[in-house]
Amino acid sequence: MSQSVSDLTQLAAAQSAEALLAALDPEQRAVAMALHGPVCVMAGAGTGKTRAITHRIAYGVRTGTFDPARVLAVTFTQRAAGEMRGRLAQLGATGVQARTFHSAALRQARFFWPKVFGGELPPIIDRKFPLLTEAAARCRVRVDTPALRDLAGEIEWAKVSNVRPDDYAKVAPASARSLAAFDPQTISHIFAAYEDVKHERGRIDLEDVLLCAVALLAEDERTAAEVRKQYRHFVVDEYQDVSPLQQTLLELWLGGRQEVCVVGDPAQTIYSWAGADPANLVQFAARHPDAAVIKLVRDYRSTPQIVEVANKVLDATGAAGLPGRVELRSQRESGAAPTFREFSDEVAEAGSIARTIDRLRDGGVPLREIAILFRINAQSENFEQALAERRIPAVLKGAERFFERAEIRQAAVLLRGQAKSGDNRESLPETVKAVLSGAGWSAEPPAGVGAVRDRWESLAALVTMTEDFAAQHPAAGLAELMAELDRRAAIQHAPVAEGVTLATLHAAKGLEWGHVFIVGAHEGTLPISYAQTPAQIEEERRLFYVGVTRAKDGLCVSWSLSRSPGGRGQRGPSRFLDPIGVRSSRQAASNEPRFNRETREAKTVAHCRVCGRGLVDPAARKLGRCEDCPSTIDQDLFDRLHAWRAERAEADRVPAFVVLTDATLTAVAEARPSDELALLRIAGIGRVKVDKYGADVLRICSV
Repeated sequence: MSQSVSDLTQLAAAQSAEALLAALDPEQRAVAMALHGPVCVMAGAGTGKTRAITHRIAYGVRTGTFDPARVLAVTFTQRAAGEMRGRLAQLGATGVQARTFHSAALRQARFFWPKVFGGELPPIIDRKFPLLTEAAARCRVRVDTPALRDLAGEIEWAKVSNVRPDDYAKVAPASARSLAAFDPQTISHIFAAYEDVKHERGRIDLEDVLLCAVALLAEDERTAAEVRKQYRHFVVDEYQDVSPLQQTLLELWLGGRQEVCVVGDPAQTIYSWAGADPANLVQFAARHPDAAVIKLVRDYRSTPQIVEVANKVLDATGAAGLPGRVELRSQRESGAAPTFREFSDEVAEAGSIARTIDRLRDGGVPLREIAILFRINAQSENFEQALAERRIPAVLKGAERFFERAEIRQAAVLLRGQAKSGDNRESLPETVKAVLSGAGWSAEPPAGVGAVRDRWESLAALVTMTEDFAAQHPAAGLAELMAELDRRAAIQHAPVAEGVTLATLHAAKGLEWGHVFIVGAHEGTLPISYAQTPAQIEEERRLFYVGVTRAKDGLCVSWSLSRSPGGRGQRGPSRFLDPIGVRSSRQAASNEPRFNRETREAKTVAHCRVCGRGLVDPAARKLGRCEDCPSTIDQDLFDRLHAWRAERAEADRVPAFVVLTDATLTAVAEARPSDELALLRIAGIGRVKVDKYGADVLRICSV
């Protein structure tokens, strides 16, 4: 009798397990049934990877292959871990541990640290800023909040990439790391001082949690044996985002065993700058020759028309050969064709998008199903304004609203103070530029990336807004400008329940909407101007691909020919639209062929007048030569120009670089221009500068 009951129980379990598989497509089913040995799942966007791996775990539990208490599933965000736990519970696979890398490492470190070292794990700091501020002070470096954010991010990258303070200055440039505020040697010194301060305080940071877990497993055999006994099967989601340190931790967990399933998409690798190393995913099969490699290709999210665009984006040279790339196949019915729209300027672009969204709302589309995606946060203001004017609620994801950003609030305080002083002898735009120069704005963007550049981009957007306002209201002064800024801020601060999502392309990863507008898709922004190397350009392409694959039913990609109304209209659509056959209106009108990448770069990259090499660094472009190439400077002329600039800056009550930068003065002293045309050929001198300073500069050059 007991034998027959056991047989019936096993039969019921088998039938229950088969029911799990019945809900999957053929590729997902193959994932669920691959319960032994190394497994690599290349999962394209919208192909149901979470469904596949949770069903794999549940199927393993129901068949008795997995003990749920011996399974550890790791991912990168608490939201993703929570979603995985919820799905596993619905499938009856309770008891499985689903955690982030940091959560799993912290749990193990806190448990084993007292056993190995005889004391509690040191407390984890809430924020790096106070310790970084002290570290910078020890190095006699002044830092503000944006600079601290940059330093914190760079130290986090170094630690998850196994880069020590002493090695940073050598490794960072080789890894194309650069910050706007600091040189690599300075970062190295502050990094070392930060580690000293942390040690003196008896504290650790989040990256140290991973390092502590790695040290325990690597150096204590009993700890490693106990962890490996506890966990027999591992699942790693978003494997393309694993850092070198996380990969080391995973290998220590495994201890040479092969029971691991990794899931990822090399085409969605967009966090290399934060330490993610896609080589772990694309080289998995090479490291594990016996691995089962399964591709999920059926896209259940997007219409065939959107999927076609996504596939074409990756068909471009350099991306088509992406190892492990998945070519998506839509499982949806046919939908509307994606649109590609060109506008005269960014204000017109924002206004048109807002009108389109208004029509979608009138047609019954919920606002929560609409998203506007852009490359950088500074692009949000025009769209916030355009939506607010039509009373369309908006929710900013992963960023503050434009007028709530710290740099904009500080700028408003400085501008109000200037307005009260009544000393506004310059034109409105020049007055604002002079005031904002004290808050971090300059005529040229800072080199490198990070919070300092983000701050500059926000202030640059405020300068552009001022220029537009002055053009529309020639008699307006600072008081009128501040009233306009107050009006804009007020209508954007209205409380919202449901609204259109505004987000950067990075913040959009892992999300989806019915209708997606990718805006500002022009050269210089997408790809971003500081993406210079082929690897950086290809990561920008993947970022665009991520944006395209967020759309379910409708996709609109747009760009503007100029930044401001009445601008010269020199921009063109992003090179990433080349494979789709998108052309600008100017090209279409003249039947001009679309430049390929190499042709475009050859036309836009300046070359050294001495050696002929391409000039990438902004200072070198201003000089017109490599900084280490021989100079033909007239030193007497430079000295006269320098003295004139100091007098002019004092008279105008602005910093000297607002008049002309040192690099521009050097270029003038080397070129000795004799007329306005020659002066305009010098980088950093445009029509406004010529009108304002040209006569003085040419007079000095003629002496």
